[in-house]
Amino acid sequence: MEALVKIKKQQDDHKTTIAFGNTSIGGGKFAIIAGPCAVENEEQIFMTAKLIQNLGTVFMRGGTFKPRTIPYSFQGLGVDGLYLLGRARQKYNLIVNTEVMSTDMVELAANHVDILQIGSRNMQNFDLLKKVGKTSTPVILKRGLAATIQEWLGAAEYIMNEGNQNVILCERGIRTFEKYTRNTLDLSAVLAVKQISHLPVIVDPSHGTGRTDMILPMAKAAMAIGADGIMVEVHPNPGQALSDGEQSLTFEQFENLTGEVARLKKVFNYN
Repeated sequence: MEALVKIKKQQDDHKTTIAFGNTSIGGGKFAIIAGPCAVENEEQIFMTAKLIQNLGTVFMRGGTFKPRTIPYSFQGLGVDGLYLLGRARQKYNLIVNTEVMSTDMVELAANHVDILQIGSRNMQNFDLLKKVGKTSTPVILKRGLAATIQEWLGAAEYIMNEGNQNVILCERGIRTFEKYTRNTLDLSAVLAVKQISHLPVIVDPSHGTGRTDMILPMAKAAMAIGADGIMVEVHPNPGQALSDGEQSLTFEQFENLTGEVARLKKVFNYN
């Protein structure tokens, strides 16, 4: 790791801020990226987009291509879901993020969203990393489910080495022997990366815990250690969700979370 850190320090000795109009990820702000695990239909995604707009959180996520552990699980709407995201983005003036799984979908996705996401299972898909690196679209790079910090930063280097410096790291929990939570949310890794890298780092407490009752406390913990934001799953009716309903906030719970984040920004010295 020491050699990698030295390279990073030489390349960029200031903290990277990724601007989106009049807002940003990094630069002392605390971003909230929210939305359903999977785009299911127009009503669901438009209801969620309207909520996000009304609460002023600006950033929306939504899965259109879903890499699931079991092939019989809902795999997402694919291109149709991408089109729905694009329409919601335009109608509600949001900054939208979606995951890309293959190199041949990168350019199409970049035409409909503002941020491309590399999921945990693709963190070391080097062809995909190079492909998004050739775009100018910001990239959220999720930590692999058993990746070291060095491997995570190395994957980021693959993107930046192709010319795209707009990389946002996302800690989403790692796999351990513990089964009470879905994953083990490694906030110490966030603190470490903030110390040794210039890249902004966000936290995903939805995947990191798999439990709605833990999302708000872990979001607060992310603020306490200086993370640049959180990414959470929100659904109009989590009990009927086609993907990850057990870790999705209701609209009421999400409104409470945004209120708590706003209240704590001054406490933790965010802009």
